[in-house]
Amino acid sequence: MKHKGVAIIRILLIEDDSELALILTNYLTKHDMEVVGAEDPYIGLSLLNQHQFDLIILDLTLPGMDGLEVIPKIRKISNIPIIISSARDDITDKVIGLERGADDYMPKPYDPRELVTRIKTILRRIHPDQDHAKPNPPAFVSNRASHTILFKNEMLDLTAAEYDVLSMLIEYKNGSVSREQLLYESEHIDDDSSVKNIDVIVSRIRQKIAKIDSTRSYIKPIRGIGYMLVDA
Repeated sequence: MKHKGVAIIRILLIEDDSELALILTNYLTKHDMEVVGAEDPYIGLSLLNQHQFDLIILDLTLPGMDGLEVIPKIRKISNIPIIISSARDDITDKVIGLERGADDYMPKPYDPRELVTRIKTILRRIHPDQDHAKPNPPAFVSNRASHTILFKNEMLDLTAAEYDVLSMLIEYKNGSVSREQLLYESEHIDDDSSVKNIDVIVSRIRQKIAKIDSTRSYIKPIRGIGYMLVDA
């Protein structure tokens, strides 16, 4: 499938942790991937029979059937690449999974950025001539050595505290960061400050970002928690 001239990677995600599934789906979608989720392995196998996918992300601890048992059932009907995504750290699980036909094994927790890289690496190896999407360059680039941040190739004029907050949001891009973490891990904000000061700092950062691009909001509030930076 292609969208605006770019190949879309279709992913079947067999994962019963709904929160993790949502996080992965949202992240992969931003990298030109279409994700279809299944909390039950039997539903996942049924979807594989009915639709065409480029790759499967498979949890091992699933209701009704262990993920290690799912792999040979997949292999009976398809040679589709399989990435195991599991919190089980037993080396035996990894060995068995790879022996039964999985292509890769990622122990949880992991950075979704690494998952994107693993997916693209596997697909390039299997389909070297296929035009899969190239990742978009990040809108935000932080330089820790110079304590500067570029936004769409333009330097942001930030205070030391603003740099601390924005660089932390960049580090946890597409993931929520609490106000408390932003406060206490900042080198240039007094620990005695109120967490409300974070809201003021974020507001100033938003204003500076908007001077360069006001078409969208890059820093989104997460109710009851803090903020999330959404890069594009």
